[in-house]
Amino acid sequence: MAERKHKDWFDKELAILLSGKIKPHYAKFDDKTFIKRVDQGTKPLELKDRLSLISDELHALLPAEYPKAVDILTAALGPENKAETGMFTTGYWVMPIATFAERYGHDHFMKSMNFIKEITKRNTGEYSVRPYIEKYPEKSIKLLEKWSTQTNVHVRRLSCEGARPRLPWAKKLDQFINDPSPLLAILDNLKDDDSNYVQKSVANTVNDIFKDNPEFAMKLIKQWNKNPTANRRWIIKHALRNQVKKGVPEALKIVAKLK
Repeated sequence: MAERKHKDWFDKELAILLSGKIKPHYAKFDDKTFIKRVDQGTKPLELKDRLSLISDELHALLPAEYPKAVDILTAALGPENKAETGMFTTGYWVMPIATFAERYGHDHFMKSMNFIKEITKRNTGEYSVRPYIEKYPEKSIKLLEKWSTQTNVHVRRLSCEGARPRLPWAKKLDQFINDPSPLLAILDNLKDDDSNYVQKSVANTVNDIFKDNPEFAMKLIKQWNKNPTANRRWIIKHALRNQVKKGVPEALKIVAKLK
């Protein structure tokens, strides 16, 4: 039997699952129409378009007032994910809700950002948050910096992962490609994080910075390399992995001393 593709998780069964979570919080939700439209509409589509279609159908059948729709969807999210993994397995069904936040809340900054914060505790808000960073750069960075000090590991990771200049499968953030300095406070808050889940995000963000601003990134690494903690040593080595592959002398020297 062929392995089920990721896109195939987002079909009629997903619509039934979502309906069952929404209906208790919004009795007027037309679950029959929702299930029928998702079943018919998603069949020819790939993953991203399936997520968009499902979010569009949610938008069509939930209250027209965005804040009211968000309250219903937030209530439907259920328990938080207490593990550092599982957001793409047990929490996969939240992805269309994250797409809803990504597409429809641009005029409601704080309502949407708080919504995304709750989403990321169950799945991930790394894609949803990016349109808000683009539209509200100063407010977003200030809030993400605050999130980088939160106790919830998923929120801390989001503060970094959502702002990656070149996040895979997402539109790049040109503002940070042109000037990554607004990310420094967030990265500095996370450079000694105990969670490997967060450490990977920090290292990948620095790796992104290396692609467009290698001198800036290397300066940051050298600053971090002064009496680094064990957690920071791991981040530094992982952030330098592509520089090491390229044979960059400074990177080779730093990593050799960290071993």
